[in-house]
Amino acid sequence: MAEHSTSSDPDPGVEASVARPGGISYLALPARDIRASADFYRDVLGWQLRGDPGSPSFADGTGHVIGHFRTDMTTAGDTGIRPYVYVSDLDATMQAAAERGASIITAPYPEGNLRIAVITDPADNVIGIWTG
Repeated sequence: MAEHSTSSDPDPGVEASVARPGGISYLALPARDIRASADFYRDVLGWQLRGDPGSPSFADGTGHVIGHFRTDMTTAGDTGIRPYVYVSDLDATMQAAAERGASIITAPYPEGNLRIAVITDPADNVIGIWTG
C-alpha cells in the first residue's frame, strides 16, 4: 500500500502538483520524432512544453502529469496501457488530431453520458480522448 504524505512531510523535491501519493505523475512517451510528438500534444491536447525545444519535457493540461518524449522506446500500439485524456470539445479535438496526422482508431461513440474516441499520435501510440 502506498504511503500518503501529510503536510508535515519533507519537500519531495518536485512541484506539489506532481507529488500526489498514488497519482500518476510521470509519463515516458515513445516518439519517433520528438518535435512532431511535442507539437501534436501541445496543439491537440493543450500540453505545455518546457526546456530544450529540440527535446522538450511536457506537462499535461492539468499540470499533474509531467514527462519526456523518448526515441529509445517502442510504442505498445493497441496492446499496451491506453491513457484516456479528457477534452472539452471532442469534435474539435478529433479535427485537430486528424489535421496533424492522427489516425482514427475508433470514431466517437456514446458510453453512458460520455463520448469517447480512440486515435493515434505521430508515433502510433494509441490514446483515448473523451468528453462528458
